[in-house]
Amino acid sequence: MKPIVKRVLQGALGLVGLVVVGGGSFVAYQVHAFSSSIDKVYDVPLPTITRTADAAALERGRHVGETIAPCAVSDCHGSNLAGGALIEVGPLGRFSGPNITSSGLGAVYSDAELARLVRHAVKRDGRTVRFMPAHEFNWISEEDLTNVISWARTMPGVQKPNGPFELGLLAKVLDRLDMIPIDVARRIDHSHVELAPPPTPTVAYGAFIGRQCTGCHGATLSGGPIPGAPPEMAVPLNLTPHETGLKGWTFEDFKRLLETGINKKGKKLDPMMPTAALAKFNETEMRATFAYLASLPPRAFGGR
Repeated sequence: MKPIVKRVLQGALGLVGLVVVGGGSFVAYQVHAFSSSIDKVYDVPLPTITRTADAAALERGRHVGETIAPCAVSDCHGSNLAGGALIEVGPLGRFSGPNITSSGLGAVYSDAELARLVRHAVKRDGRTVRFMPAHEFNWISEEDLTNVISWARTMPGVQKPNGPFELGLLAKVLDRLDMIPIDVARRIDHSHVELAPPPTPTVAYGAFIGRQCTGCHGATLSGGPIPGAPPEMAVPLNLTPHETGLKGWTFEDFKRLLETGINKKGKKLDPMMPTAALAKFNETEMRATFAYLASLPPRAFGGR
């Protein structure tokens, strides 16, 4: 081998080695930071909450729990709150929402602890809840917070063990890079949780509902592949008024999509979409969400 070629190869191998070592150090640092954050104990006081038995309030609580704070969907805690479906996302891990009925975690959480969990993503031991997107719906009013907890307490206890919750290294790294929210409490300003205005069919109210979409469609809602997700997973679509998104859509088109799970081209939404929750939105929630999405800056598909 000629000396110059040998030197070039040695240099290339050295560079590869540096990248591998550097990459390993980066991953190790991010995983350590994730573990430290997960172990943090938050000093968030328990709120005062008084459960209600009013029929109208319980019905409102059911609506909130099935729609804008969707704990009763299959990918969260399930329609009976006894545990959600298993979600397997390749190298990210395997997740399932736990049983929160009176025969599960509901038995060990007080009403005040549940309220703090929803508002601040802080568990009864003071540490963060993982993967439960409380930051997307912790804006509900104090009245609705009481209503949804009161409704959840009326659900029958179900004897069902909790499913697995396993995080891969990639999930921990992507959380630290703010690409996937797993460590939820660190994403909340515990000194000031902003609550939504009263429900109206406006952009202002729709902006709060729209937070639910960011976990899949990205912070800009322009969609694109979810980082680290397996190739067989559905790719979230563009929700902005761009040519590759919702440009030209009317409210009637949008309402039909929510109610039927079928878009204006006649294509059925992927099962990953929470169609059961979306179909139960009331008119105000639908109009507010559409108004908000229509107000977004048009962005090309894939910007997340």
